Amino acid sequence: MNKEVTFHINNMAYTVNVDDNIFKELTKYLDVSKNNDTKDLLVAYLRLSHEYHVFKKDVEDITNKLARF
Repeated sequence: MNKEVTFHINNMAYTVNVDDNIFKELTKYLDVSKNNDTKDLLVAYLRLSHEYHVFKKDVEDITNKLARF
């Protein structure tokens, strides 16, 4: 189900439609109830990028282990 969410970044509002799972990921590091500055946005991006990198490495490690069978 889609959900409309508005982010306030540098006193400008950005509204997007996302599903509930994406909403949870987007709001994990970015507060929708306050104005965020560019630094907050960058920090959220870096944290999610780091999570993705760790996840990707874990999947590659598992894939390599399974390939040996």
